[in-house]
Amino acid sequence: MSLESKRDHFEGKSVADHLREARAKGRIASGEVHGAQMPAHLSFAANAAKETAFLLALLLSLLQAFWPQDERIFIFTSFLCLGWMLWKGGRSAHLGWARLERLHRLMEQERSEIAHNRKEEREELTALYRAKGFQGKLLEQVIDTLMADDNRLLHVMLEEEMGLALESYEHPLKQAIGAMSSAIVCSALILLGYSAAGMMGVYLTAGAVFVVAGYLIAKKERNEPLSAIVWSCAIGAFCLGATHLLLRYIVSWGL
Repeated sequence: MSLESKRDHFEGKSVADHLREARAKGRIASGEVHGAQMPAHLSFAANAAKETAFLLALLLSLLQAFWPQDERIFIFTSFLCLGWMLWKGGRSAHLGWARLERLHRLMEQERSEIAHNRKEEREELTALYRAKGFQGKLLEQVIDTLMADDNRLLHVMLEEEMGLALESYEHPLKQAIGAMSSAIVCSALILLGYSAAGMMGVYLTAGAVFVVAGYLIAKKERNEPLSAIVWSCAIGAFCLGATHLLLRYIVSWGL
């Protein structure tokens, strides 16, 4: 391997700097809009529930203020729910496919580096495992074993060099089903609350959705449930309250 080829591979950086840059690429490729600590379909489902609850509560407040005809409001909102459910499912699937495409690009790039820059890959792998505490003969044996199998080496470099957790990648359709199912259930609950108790039923149902979704997200990500619930409900209540007061002001002034 020529000095020029080595310089091209590391782009004039040290092995440590190259590894830090690779980790940064891995974080971008594995990044989730809703976070990557919990399974993607559960993350999409929990956040879809909160978004649906907030959106419908906001929409029903607006319709109640300017179009006080309960039957028409119910029918109108039901049709909007259908569009929202399809949007959440399609959007979630699109985000999932985009994430997989980023992963595939990194895999092909790393596969090419393994095929054409084996000496540099060995240096990176040596630096990684030396940082883990391997030394001397044991370090050489580990590196020789990993370098002997290109498929295993690819898997190791993706996880160790770039910090990717390959087993956490779910099929985009599974994520879409999670988001769409959650939007359907939440929409049904909000509309049921509206038909039973008007806007009070909507606000109570939305609050319950925020509590349950916030709790589930916190438990899956091993965060403090009470803090997550309080913040989730506080943000939702503040936004809905501010909108409600603004609507009352607009109606009272005949704007």
